[in-house]
Amino acid sequence: MGIKLPCPDDSNIFELEAGKIIALGLNYQDHIEETGTETPAEPVLFAKTPNILAASGDDIIIPPFLYEYGFENVVVHYEAELAVVIGRKAHCVPEETAMEYVLGYTCFNDVSQRNLQFSDISGWFRGKSLDTFGPIGPRIVPSDQLPDPHNLDILCRLNGRTVQSSNTSMMIFGIPETIAFISKQITLEPGDIIATGTPSGVGPVSD
Repeated sequence: MGIKLPCPDDSNIFELEAGKIIALGLNYQDHIEETGTETPAEPVLFAKTPNILAASGDDIIIPPFLYEYGFENVVVHYEAELAVVIGRKAHCVPEETAMEYVLGYTCFNDVSQRNLQFSDISGWFRGKSLDTFGPIGPRIVPSDQLPDPHNLDILCRLNGRTVQSSNTSMMIFGIPETIAFISKQITLEPGDIIATGTPSGVGPVSD
C-alpha cells in the first residue's frame, strides 16, 4: 500500500510503502485516566496492517458488515497521533542513537472500531486494521527539519470543532525509548511507521 507524502515546501515527495505499522496504546497519562486503565511499565504495542492507510482528506469507510452483528451501537473512534517514519534498518538500537533512524514525522489518525477491539478473543488486531482506518499526512517533515518532536501541539478536529488538544511532551514513552524497545524485539525497516499514541478526548465518528 503506497502513500505519497510531500515535504512542507514540496521540495521532495516520499512514497511510503509501509511494511509494518506499529502503534502504541496508553502513551498519554490523560488518556489512561479517561479509559480507567493503569499506567503501563513499558510501551504497549499493537499492529495495524497496511490496508488501513488513507491519504489525508480521503473518506474513512465504516464497513457495512459491522451492522450485521446486532451491536446496540456501532462505535468508531478517532485518535490523533504523531507518526514516526523509519528511515533505515533498525535492530537492537540503543536509545542514544535511536533518532538517527528516523526519516521524518507526520500526522496519523488511529481510527478504532471499539466493538471488535473489545470483544475479539484475539485482542485489538481486527478492530484496529479495517480498511481506511489509518489516515496519514498530508505532509512529512524530515527529521533534520524538526529537531524536537517532543514539543509539538497535537490537535484533532471533528467537523471544525477541536476535540483533542495536547502536546507530544506529554507522552509517557518518548521516541528514542520507543524505537529502542521495538527494535530489540522487532527489526524495523525503512518505511515502517510508528504511531506514538493519542491524548485524551477520544470520541466517536459516524456516517
